[in-house]
Amino acid sequence: MEDNKYTREYNEQSFWEKIRKNASVAGKKAIEPAFILYYCLQDKDTPLKAKLIILSALGYFILPLDAIPDLSPIVGYSDDIGALLTAVEMVRAYTKPKHIEKANEQLRKWFGE
Repeated sequence: MEDNKYTREYNEQSFWEKIRKNASVAGKKAIEPAFILYYCLQDKDTPLKAKLIILSALGYFILPLDAIPDLSPIVGYSDDIGALLTAVEMVRAYTKPKHIEKANEQLRKWFGE
């Protein structure tokens, strides 16, 4: 699997900035898979192929130019949600319960119970 423009767009600072600026607009549905992928990416046991898939999806999520602009909470984030959910499915074999637990912990911090 080769690197693409989206893998080059991802960096941790941009990820957290996108979350901070857009969590309330994007909603829990968009942010949950982003957090799962983020914690899977941080795991040293996640293979490179899976990390490239994750980087592509997270890079697309933070890239300001989308197929569908992020102006509307429902329609604008549908492409981001699709990319994130597809990546979650593609790396499911490498997603550990601790990744999901950490994601849920972050969701509670951002959105409450």
